[in-house]
Amino acid sequence: MSVPSAPIAVWRTSRFAIDLARPQVMGIVNVTPDSFSDGGAYATTEAALRHCEQLLAECADILDIGGESTRPGSPPLPLEDELARVLPVLREAVKFGVPVSVDTYKPEVMRAALDLGADIVNDVWALRQPGARTAVAAHPSCGVCLMHMHRDPRTMQVAPMEGDVLPAVRAFLEREAGELMALGVDRSRIVVDPGIGFGKTLEQNFSLLARQQELLATGFPLLAGWSRKASLGKLSGIAVAGERMVPSVAAALLAVERGAAIVRVHDVRDTVAALAVWRAMRDQLPHQEPQQQEERPRP
Repeated sequence: MSVPSAPIAVWRTSRFAIDLARPQVMGIVNVTPDSFSDGGAYATTEAALRHCEQLLAECADILDIGGESTRPGSPPLPLEDELARVLPVLREAVKFGVPVSVDTYKPEVMRAALDLGADIVNDVWALRQPGARTAVAAHPSCGVCLMHMHRDPRTMQVAPMEGDVLPAVRAFLEREAGELMALGVDRSRIVVDPGIGFGKTLEQNFSLLARQQELLATGFPLLAGWSRKASLGKLSGIAVAGERMVPSVAAALLAVERGAAIVRVHDVRDTVAALAVWRAMRDQLPHQEPQQQEERPRP
């Protein structure tokens, strides 16, 4: 089926209509002992909830909670372990009054999270696992983010894509969104993610950033996930993922400048501050009406 090209201004989710006129900052909460980015600092329920509160104090717009690492080479996590990690955090996080996303590819986790009141399913497999698409389609209103991934986490960087990846990424995202819409999911519920670092080379990742406008032609809002990625480490020479704040913020800012509606980040405070500078500059451009949108208080 054809994918409409008109831009979506509001992302419809379980409890929230997220206004995308202002770029949204999605704060990452890894409830994992083997995260590449934070070394398992928030692997317990108590630590993860404290981290949620910290990200909200730093003005995160959305919380993205995940229990399984998808770093290159990572093995699959048993379902029971993922449920045990994620559900206790989600049960409390949905009380914070902001959109809550669950980062999972397992339909059982999706259903359990949505039953607890989660707003968004963020799936690196773009709902290609058996039962995942129907789990989302059966929900009356949850939001979903469909990400492009080449191969799987264990093999994606062993044999990454070849050549110009943008046409393949765009075709994949359009196809998967179309399949979901064919099941009755309204397009206002769908966001797409080109999957930076998921089976792409350094040059291909930056090609996707440079030509991001071509992905916006799908008509779906774009989520950009550059935070602390290996490509930034290779480019900057910063080997430790947790020390890549500056290149991560720079990449998030460039993605927003090129039309990304949501940026998924670890360093919320610094990203929010950088976006405030970008917004002040943009609002002074000639022939453009400054946006009169109420901002959340900044610390």
